[in-house]
Amino acid sequence: MNFDEMYPKILSEYEQVFQKIDYKNIRDFMDTVRDSNRIFLIGVGREGMATRAFAMRLMHMGKEIHWIWDDTTPGIEPGDLLIATLGDGQIGHIHYICERAKEAGGNICVVTGSPSGRTARDLADQVLFLPAAVYRGTDAVVPSFQPMGNLFEQCLLILFDMVIMMLVDEDPAQSFEKMSERHRNVE
Repeated sequence: MNFDEMYPKILSEYEQVFQKIDYKNIRDFMDTVRDSNRIFLIGVGREGMATRAFAMRLMHMGKEIHWIWDDTTPGIEPGDLLIATLGDGQIGHIHYICERAKEAGGNICVVTGSPSGRTARDLADQVLFLPAAVYRGTDAVVPSFQPMGNLFEQCLLILFDMVIMMLVDEDPAQSFEKMSERHRNVE
């Protein structure tokens, strides 16, 4: 398949995914993020990279953000939010982290393409369902001709960016100019 055949198929997949998303689910997620003072995030692989990009934008908004794997990450306390991205809903070490966070009193939000997975089912206080084909996923989602979890990972980055833009748009104290002032200035 050449470039001119491939990009329309990919764009069509994106359109199908975003048309299938439940806006109320996004709204609930946005409210949780807005109302949380300390937010911890975890994800692995390419979906972890999309989640790290989301963490960066949350920091640019002025949120206190911590990436679970960083050595400087403090302990989770009651009322803190852990956003765990698990495409297939069943990544063992992320499940373990969610168990520990739950024991510490944290609120767990699982972002997944497979909400029937055990972490979403057994531990999540909230699930954000992104209905895109994901590697080893088992739920009804938009299928993809792309390999493994490409569609989920790509749509995750776009969805997280949209969430940030909507949060900024809804908050009169926020602006993209203010966000840019918080951007790292030592690079």
